[in-house]
Amino acid sequence: MSDTQTPLFRSRAQIHVSATPAEVYAVVTDLARSGEWSPECLGGEWTTGAPGAVGSVFHGENERSEDVVSWAPVVRGKWSTYAEVVAAEPGRTFQWAMHNSSGEKQDSVWGFSIEPDGEGSLLVHHFRMGAATEGITGITAGMDAGRKQQFFAEWGEKVAGDLATTLERIKVVIEKDPAGNGPVRTGA
Repeated sequence: MSDTQTPLFRSRAQIHVSATPAEVYAVVTDLARSGEWSPECLGGEWTTGAPGAVGSVFHGENERSEDVVSWAPVVRGKWSTYAEVVAAEPGRTFQWAMHNSSGEKQDSVWGFSIEPDGEGSLLVHHFRMGAATEGITGITAGMDAGRKQQFFAEWGEKVAGDLATTLERIKVVIEKDPAGNGPVRTGA
């Protein structure tokens, strides 16, 4: 997984959250709750390692609607994924790499970065795919150069939209009730 090559996909979105970096980190690292904020991930469970620790693997359950890049042969309906935590610095960053069907990490990394921002935190959600994953290779296998370019453009827009939607939903979850104890109160 090299950062020196131009990535196939790279996207990021950010939002201010009225909570401390530690409070934000505690929520975004709880991948089992991701169904509360993700447009596709319904949640899941940790299958190996301590939840949220580097090297731990998360089994996610996902669902995609029929209208997502509807002309391309992407997975629709329900499917599952495995992802391995590759960075976990409390209050700062949390990243996971998607596994292929053989259980190997792919150059497809999702993550969150958090930094103090006034009375709260700046939460950044980012995605980077260096080389084509097993899934992208399969989707684009029968496409000519023009169709591949169209797919990459539309898929990139979809990912960017998903990142922004995820952040908006996380903000609501955290500011409403970060740990089941009522609204966040910062600066008190």
